[in-house]
Amino acid sequence: MNHRPTIIERAYQLARSGDHSTLSSIKQQLSAEGHERVQEHLYGGTLSAALRKLCQAHYVAPAGETVTEPDDDD
Repeated sequence: MNHRPTIIERAYQLARSGDHSTLSSIKQQLSAEGHERVQEHLYGGTLSAALRKLCQAHYVAPAGETVTEPDDDD
């Protein structure tokens, strides 16, 4: 049996991965992976704030990229 994480589980995995600096980036990745209704699933202040905080804590900028505070309003 092939277990695919739920959209919220996957969003947390992506936020902790160090590859995403913003919530928008996570949403784009989820859509690219075939998840549907991403905006509906990741709606809400508490969830959005938690994912943003994880992105800030874990993001590793590629060599040569300057890290600035994201201006992410979704």
